Amino acid sequence: MAMGWFELTKNAKGQFSFVLKAANSEVILRSETYEAKASAKNGIASVQANCGKDANYECKDSSDGKFYFNLKAPNGQIVGTSQMYASADTRANGIASVKANGATKTVKDATAEKKA
Repeated sequence: MAMGWFELTKNAKGQFSFVLKAANSEVILRSETYEAKASAKNGIASVQANCGKDANYECKDSSDGKFYFNLKAPNGQIVGTSQMYASADTRANGIASVKANGATKTVKDATAEKKA
């Protein structure tokens, strides 16, 4: 079965973040921004370690009636947030996708400087 991957990026301000993508390249989880690359890598490790436990998922409803979830570390810190979903059922499918793909060891590092 095809597995997803993490994509590590750096923004114009020099901050780092990552997304977890499913095998179909759809983003299923997005991190906060980090000042240091090592911190973003620690965030990836936290997703890998915590994605399999139901208790680490916090289901939320947005003010506009959409649904999303946060993946939390055991200390309560949010390590990733989902996209917005139209229903609680599609949110549940998103959680299942993070559970299925979050343990991947594949990390695509897009932060390397490109040489001219």
